[in-house]
Amino acid sequence: MTEPPRPPGAGDSGAPPPEATPPSAPYGSSSADEPPTAPLSGAPAPGGYPPPGGYPPPGGYGAPGAGYPGGGAYGAPAGYANNDDKTWSLIAHFGGPVGVVVGGSLLGWVAPLIAFSVKGQQSPTVRAHAVAALNFQITWVIATLISFVLAVVTCGLLFFIPIIVALIPIIFGIIGGVKATEGVLYRYPMTYTFVK
Repeated sequence: MTEPPRPPGAGDSGAPPPEATPPSAPYGSSSADEPPTAPLSGAPAPGGYPPPGGYPPPGGYGAPGAGYPGGGAYGAPAGYANNDDKTWSLIAHFGGPVGVVVGGSLLGWVAPLIAFSVKGQQSPTVRAHAVAALNFQITWVIATLISFVLAVVTCGLLFFIPIIVALIPIIFGIIGGVKATEGVLYRYPMTYTFVK
């Protein structure tokens, strides 16, 4: 079997090895007798650091295409004036499912009411989130009471109806909380407007 041909200067062909760029030369430069080399895409510009735009990239690290998430990654997300508004909005949405689980499906309205009372007059964002969650939880507390009455009247024949009705505020409350984390006001389905 024969050996494949070697590139010039490799092995013991007798040719001297290629000259290396002196270590003091910046990246992308070359010796005086060679044409300048172009840096790879994404590599620093000739002449070393920093690249022509400098750091941080134009528009900041949150700029589209900069590689970092914009807005809400290191502070309040878009849609919130500050972290306090975000916290109270999350209490309004996530507090409903917690109240349903802890209070036996009749206390889901307490956390949205607290958020509405404490911060609703100071922040229109918190007020909008709290009103949406409060209306939804009140609607489903009434639906839960009706389903219990229906189960009792049928002598337990429709025992599963209160269970299903109790799960709905938990599921949609979590969905509303996740949307609130993204800075979006969630419009709950199947809701009657009690509070405006």
